[in-house]
Amino acid sequence: MSETKEESPLDRLWREYGRPFRAFDDLSLARWLAQTLGQLHGQAWRMSHPLVGAYRLGAQLAHERQIWLQRLVNMPVGYTTASCCRAPLLPLFTRDITDSGLICQHCGETCGPFADLPEPLRNLIAPWAADYRAVHAVAHWDELKQSQVADYEQAFEESAQRAERLLSDMAHEMIPHLLELFPAIVWEDQDECLEVRPEDISL
Repeated sequence: MSETKEESPLDRLWREYGRPFRAFDDLSLARWLAQTLGQLHGQAWRMSHPLVGAYRLGAQLAHERQIWLQRLVNMPVGYTTASCCRAPLLPLFTRDITDSGLICQHCGETCGPFADLPEPLRNLIAPWAADYRAVHAVAHWDELKQSQVADYEQAFEESAQRAERLLSDMAHEMIPHLLELFPAIVWEDQDECLEVRPEDISL
């Protein structure tokens, strides 16, 4: 990928991180992905975890090369095929779950629509997502909305703290149920708009 004016510093950094994977031939990359999926199996993982970040870089390159479609290696035991791109299903839970569903770590598309989740789980997630949407919205208030509160900086900080609690609640109360449905699950543990970092989410 060539650098463009629109490319952010973070984009450039991740492109740098991905360079070693581009040196892999297709078979080596497929083997590495399969072995790593085996390590991820059976657990819930923070999106910020270094192993997840490395896997995501390799998975995106594999998607570009259509490695899983070539079936160069067997899919790891316990994984099913994602309908979006035919790669092993490794879903990401984000704060936009009710709108975007679960997100594929390989192609970035929806791999599990929210409506397809069991009703008891939807009933658990939907109120949480509505609460989070209201909390997150504070980061995007315009000047008029900000002027309607006595201290916007305090309102922002309180929303960030609330977001931290909501993300922690999600990890404790919802992710275990998803782990019963999928061999592994990744969950979003940060909110850049509210300046919530992974280290702020206690488990």
